[in-house]
Amino acid sequence: MKLMSDQQMNKPVIVITGCGSGLGYELAKALSNREDYRVLITARAHKVEKLRQNFTENDRFKIRELDILNDQNIYNVVHDICNEWGRVDVIVNNAAVCYRGVIEHMDSEAELLQLRTNYLGPMSLVRAVLPIMREQRSGQIINISSVSGILAMPTMGSYSASKHALEGASEALWYEEKPFGIRVNIVELGFVNSESFHNVVLSNKAKLSTLLKGPHSEYYLSMSPFIEKLMKLSVSPPQKIASKIIDVIEKQPTALRIAATPDVWLFDFIRRIVPSKILNYLFWFMLPGSLSWGGRWRKSS
Repeated sequence: MKLMSDQQMNKPVIVITGCGSGLGYELAKALSNREDYRVLITARAHKVEKLRQNFTENDRFKIRELDILNDQNIYNVVHDICNEWGRVDVIVNNAAVCYRGVIEHMDSEAELLQLRTNYLGPMSLVRAVLPIMREQRSGQIINISSVSGILAMPTMGSYSASKHALEGASEALWYEEKPFGIRVNIVELGFVNSESFHNVVLSNKAKLSTLLKGPHSEYYLSMSPFIEKLMKLSVSPPQKIASKIIDVIEKQPTALRIAATPDVWLFDFIRRIVPSKILNYLFWFMLPGSLSWGGRWRKSS
């Protein structure tokens, strides 16, 4: 192992997943020139080459391939970075995948891939670093969630379920790790002003329903442009959210949940003040085209 100066060894180590594009890439860019941190950015194999082209590795900035679905890969990466840098201070669980499909149109393969990527994989990384952080008596786990983790939307039920799972485990983790000096934060995103809506994957049955104008086709035809429009109107680009996450790292807030975009705060406020028996009906009438969803299969009133 290469010997490091005392000054270098005292710099906190940050590990970030899902840096191949979007928020993860912007966070990597924001931290690439920060001399006060040592940073390990990770991505799946087909994205690593792009990272190597755009970032320069040095003694405080590393790039590694990481498949969040592969437990052995996770433990190897954590082992290697501890061998080289001696510690892990912060992990940012950012890697995620988003399928769009009503519950009926999600197949078990897509459902499991989404759950493994958005929940099971991040928990595997958490388990890999917890013994290290406990030994250090310090550490910070930042799990990137979504407004979908507190409210579900039609065609996003599976994604919302994976984020609900991440939020539930993170809340339990907050209690479990507090005595050991390990902080747990959930950073909740709403609509982000980016092109990430192009990365949303329609399930196979959703594609077929849209093509054949099936019972749920109106959902896809109204929800997709609606979400795209809200993202383009958002005042929160990925760069701004990356800065927010760096603030969370530097300020180490004790609060579990942190709203990264204004709409998260708004939706959470509405959810708290509107009675639950009214809330779903309120959102139903606010969603575009909801009064015609179901087409000719719709139950007559």
